[in-house]
Amino acid sequence: MADKAKRILLKLSGEALAGEKKTGFDELTVRGVALQVKQLTDSGVQVGIVIGGGNFWRGRSSENIDRTKADQIGMLATVMNCIYVSEIFRSVGMMTNILTPFEIGAFTKLFSKDRANKYFAHGQVVFFAGGTGHPYFSTDTGVVLRAIEVEADMILLAKAIDGVYDDDPKKNPNAKRYDSVTIDEVIEKNLQVVDMTASILARDNKMPMRVFGLNEENSIVNALKEQFNGTEVTV
Repeated sequence: MADKAKRILLKLSGEALAGEKKTGFDELTVRGVALQVKQLTDSGVQVGIVIGGGNFWRGRSSENIDRTKADQIGMLATVMNCIYVSEIFRSVGMMTNILTPFEIGAFTKLFSKDRANKYFAHGQVVFFAGGTGHPYFSTDTGVVLRAIEVEADMILLAKAIDGVYDDDPKKNPNAKRYDSVTIDEVIEKNLQVVDMTASILARDNKMPMRVFGLNEENSIVNALKEQFNGTEVTV
């Protein structure tokens, strides 16, 4: 399945792109991601990207800000991330475009499936920023929604840990990593691959996922090959 994927959506965590600094960006990390994605696009794979905003903003940690406003700040954080990462992608020879579900003047273009498909057809990497455009929905839900809308073959989830575990491996050294798990098991056991809304959306629309550690060598490229080292979430 993975070797035959023609269009994928890659979800990157904002924190992972910040490297050891935890906030902002680590340019070497982002450039490493860009060079891997270029290998995919050079081989003919169409790539869409969603980036979380956690390297700038974690609104749910504050009790003093209205949830809707906090989520709006988070959406704008994802836009900043996409503008930055898009420029690094361009610096290594790729063409990119950024789509958002709301107008931001000349910064981005408004999302539509037709517009995304046009960019994919021209070999461009398409960044889907701004989440769903609504509060109370995470970038997890955003990536699943966009993957379904543009008919991607699968979602690649690049995380700080190397797969899906039955418990938190940072707290439990005996936590077991799954090589493969069904989306029904993810929901039933609340394995938190993505949040529950996103999990149900993926199940109902039969959208497979692969979960892996971003920091492993060539992890993004290998996620579409037999060398894949992570967890496959099947539907």
